[in-house]
Amino acid sequence: MSLLITGATIIDGVSDKGIDGRAILTNNGRIVAVGQPDELPVPADAETVDFSGKFIIPGLMNANVHLLINIFLETLVRYEGRYEDLIVEAAQVALKGGMTTVFDTWGPRRALTTVREKIDRGEIAGSRIRCAGNIVGLDGPFSGDFDRRIPGIGSSHFVDRVNATWVENTGRHLMWMTPEGVGKEVRRYIERGIDFVKYAANEHGATAAGAFIQFSERTQRVIVEEAHRAGLTAQSHVSSVEGLRLSIEAGCDLVQHCNMTGPTEIPDETLELFARENCGAVVFPLTNNGLETLKASISDMEWTMWKAADTNTRNLINSGAKILLANDGGIFAPEVLQEPMIKDTWNGLPEEEALGRLATGHFVWLRAMEEKGMSPMELLHAATRNVAQAYKVDDDLGTLEAGKIADMVVLDEDPLQGAKSYQSIHAVIKDGALVDLDALPEQPLLTAELPAPLEEEVHYQRFLHHGPRLPGCPSSMHGTH
Repeated sequence: MSLLITGATIIDGVSDKGIDGRAILTNNGRIVAVGQPDELPVPADAETVDFSGKFIIPGLMNANVHLLINIFLETLVRYEGRYEDLIVEAAQVALKGGMTTVFDTWGPRRALTTVREKIDRGEIAGSRIRCAGNIVGLDGPFSGDFDRRIPGIGSSHFVDRVNATWVENTGRHLMWMTPEGVGKEVRRYIERGIDFVKYAANEHGATAAGAFIQFSERTQRVIVEEAHRAGLTAQSHVSSVEGLRLSIEAGCDLVQHCNMTGPTEIPDETLELFARENCGAVVFPLTNNGLETLKASISDMEWTMWKAADTNTRNLINSGAKILLANDGGIFAPEVLQEPMIKDTWNGLPEEEALGRLATGHFVWLRAMEEKGMSPMELLHAATRNVAQAYKVDDDLGTLEAGKIADMVVLDEDPLQGAKSYQSIHAVIKDGALVDLDALPEQPLLTAELPAPLEEEVHYQRFLHHGPRLPGCPSSMHGTH
């Protein structure tokens, strides 16, 4: 199928401004040419779409999502055997929001790769998925790395089954091994079909709020080398300044949430190293209003960490680091958003400020980074070209050029006039075909509204309106990262 797109201002991600008077010709899912409409080799059977007055940008990309982030016991029991359905729903929500490609950096490998292949074959609609599976060195959803409450509540059979679905051969037991032993296990995991390798440079907040280093310098280098030997990119999960430095020195292609370094700001020499090595800098920013709203529900120590993260973000912009759009995006069911361990954290902010929402968090990211000093063209690059370059898929994605995959977003408003324009999505084109946005998601599950209350619920009388918090109950969860 050929598609001729005319009339719009084209912001291709290569030029330093929008281009008028040009058309885009696609065929078989790729861009054939960009040029004067009467000079293009348009097939007789091509479909022409006029987007006069609109603005066309490359398909948006997200460097860190979790298409199955709702890892509450209730959800994983209810949908056991249907994790693929939840991932499809999330991929369709992402596509509706203009994200034609997403990189899932933690999730159940087999379900993710199955959905990935169905989308790639055109069997189902959805954002293009590339995935890491498990974070090397971390255990599963029902562990101290994520939700330590569940062992002892769920049966050991189910707890182990869920953890195994995520971890396979890449969990915390690797910390006991020699670098060579870890490398061998990483090779085995790569053979299972992941698209890139992600490992834990720092722990996931389980014991010391992320301060502990997970792997030695030698082991980190081996993990990165194994990824590169297989032709894959390598990235790390970091949450301290030393974890960040070790990741860059190990040769990571990008570093996740590198602005989140506890209460300590990133030293100047590490900022300089970041820019010098051309390492992709994934940052998680909040808007100014989001920060002030969050301040009311978190501890003084957590607030100190968020202030340092905000300073780090501004310093990374000024350092010239290659910044990538990412937001830990996922879908939480409506009832889960009301739980204290979600609503009292950054995941529980109002939707217009909630960075971690898959459907809208990328818009929050763009507004937040605009507030912190990124120019309109820098924002566009962070959401497109920079992500493609960091993941080494820029031969196919990230800009609107002849030969590349025909992924585009059509906006009603000019994104070079402000970040809010990204919310004015008029149309999405993926693989050279217009997406039926109104039909997505096709099967709402976690995005469905809560059912009407049962008759019994109407008459139900609570013993206590708000039950007391039991000793040891968690009061917050800081997200998956």
